[in-house]
Amino acid sequence: MTIDKLMFDLEARHPGETEYLQAVKEVLISIEEVYNQHPEFEKAKIIERLVEPDRIFTFRVPWVDDHGEVQVNLGYRIQFNNAIGPYKGGLRFHPSVNLSILKFLGFEQIFKNALTTLPMGGAKGGSDFYIKGKSDAEVMRFCQAFMLELWHNIGPNMDVPAGDIGVGAREVGYLYGMYKKLIREHTGTITGKGLEYGGSLIRPEATGYGGLYFVDRMLHTHGHDIKGKTIAISGFGNVAWGAALKANQMGAKVVTLSGPDGYIYDPDGVSGEKIDYMLELRATGNDEVSPYAEQFGVEFFEGKRPWEQKVDIALPCATQNELDRKDALALIGNNVLCVAEISNMGCTPGAIDLFIEHKILYGPGKAVNAGGVSTSGLEMTQNAMHLSWPATEVDNRLHQIMSNIHDQCVKYGTQPDGYINYMKGANIAGFMKVAHAMMEQGIV
Repeated sequence: MTIDKLMFDLEARHPGETEYLQAVKEVLISIEEVYNQHPEFEKAKIIERLVEPDRIFTFRVPWVDDHGEVQVNLGYRIQFNNAIGPYKGGLRFHPSVNLSILKFLGFEQIFKNALTTLPMGGAKGGSDFYIKGKSDAEVMRFCQAFMLELWHNIGPNMDVPAGDIGVGAREVGYLYGMYKKLIREHTGTITGKGLEYGGSLIRPEATGYGGLYFVDRMLHTHGHDIKGKTIAISGFGNVAWGAALKANQMGAKVVTLSGPDGYIYDPDGVSGEKIDYMLELRATGNDEVSPYAEQFGVEFFEGKRPWEQKVDIALPCATQNELDRKDALALIGNNVLCVAEISNMGCTPGAIDLFIEHKILYGPGKAVNAGGVSTSGLEMTQNAMHLSWPATEVDNRLHQIMSNIHDQCVKYGTQPDGYINYMKGANIAGFMKVAHAMMEQGIV
């Protein structure tokens, strides 16, 4: 495999899709050595097949707002690879949604799902619809119109969507209600459902919980304890909430939260009623953090990101490429111990290179944030068995899955000098599972 040649061809075929090309290049660099040890992979063109989605659905979504005006949005579903199980990946409703972002997310999802050891392939979808400012009735009408286009191409053994940014419990409910009406069956298609109709306990907080379980394993492997550590978190949604909640339970202190308006620094820690307030504020559709600063009398840094603060652990929990080379230098200068992406591809390549160069504990999103899709997979299992597990059982299974993912990263990522390159380990572990499955299934 020649990475430069492959990337040149890919860029010519998909010009301008920067996020997707970035995700592909990161994986190719990590797996190059092990890939070239398997000439059978090259003969079967595993990489050339893996970097292109199986199929992409693009559709228009017309709907009527509360003023009787017709609105039109774009909808997408990218079914990337189903070598190890049905397509699985979230739906994102946000103005930033485009083909490049969804392809990057779907590509990452292949390896993330493989790491969980659950039988799930990789997919992603969504729309440029913006939830903010919309009434419940408008959200319902949009979700129903979206599902009217999508339902033919999903199913419990074909493709199981879930929530993502802009798609929470309310949206999942409207989507599933329309799907159920159209198909006339009650199946496990769509995860993140309400507890009353097939959802799993701890699903909303699972991504954050899983991220902290992974970080805890990283620290213990290197002789550290998470108890007493200070943590910078970005974001203000379910992922940040779950991470903050679990960090507190483990005895750490979360000192930052962020939104599109900037970030807050709370030296006393984000805990208890402050987490409750964060959830209440978010439930109103407000994703800005300045009201938190006013409510609790803490410092607010307008238009800035939290990575300038001196902390032991940095956890990007918001969106892709939210921590860049400049932020990495600031964290390294402040002697950060660990950086782990609970958001997808939260760090830029330049930042990642610096962390690895300085031997910082760095956890990539496809491993660290796999807790969300793992619990979605557990929801699928419960639906298939027509039962519901208690929260303790789901949490225990999640904890075990995250420990297993960590161990796979250590197995494939430990360097001769003893440093564990978690990014390399995660990419190789996920790739090898998918590649072997593709080889055994022939050229399809």
